[in-house]
Amino acid sequence: MTLEEVVGCDITDKKMETVSQALEELLVAAQRQDCLTVGVYESAKLMNVDPDSVVLCILATDEEDEDDIALQIHFTLLQAFCCENDINILRVSGLRRLAQVLEEPSTVENNNSEPRDFHCILVSNPQCQPLKCQALKEVGNYCDESRCKNQWVPYLSLQER
Repeated sequence: MTLEEVVGCDITDKKMETVSQALEELLVAAQRQDCLTVGVYESAKLMNVDPDSVVLCILATDEEDEDDIALQIHFTLLQAFCCENDINILRVSGLRRLAQVLEEPSTVENNNSEPRDFHCILVSNPQCQPLKCQALKEVGNYCDESRCKNQWVPYLSLQER
């Protein structure tokens, strides 16, 4: 391994960690302002009705979801729609971490009701006051930088804490 590869890996790891933290901050802030749409079908409905309000689409999977053909088809369609409408897209692994960040109660606490589907999460701008936070800028910059490197759908791995 060359020095450039070692230094480059370290910088990339730090950047990924910073963007992961920014994404978590953004999700918490958006949830507080009621600017999150959670679920593949709910997200598709919102993008069909009001695509201009969506600022970020998060597609989340874990290893066990890789063989789910229906989910992959939904992701392909959502990605195409986002590209067509200039919506930033981010692929994420770590569904359990997403549930922790968004404070999803366990099924025991939730009276055994169906857990929310975190495979697709949309962050949207409220109509009256646009969502403005540093975390949104950081995640948006990461998406822009990735597109400049011809990585159209950037990937992040959320770590358990």
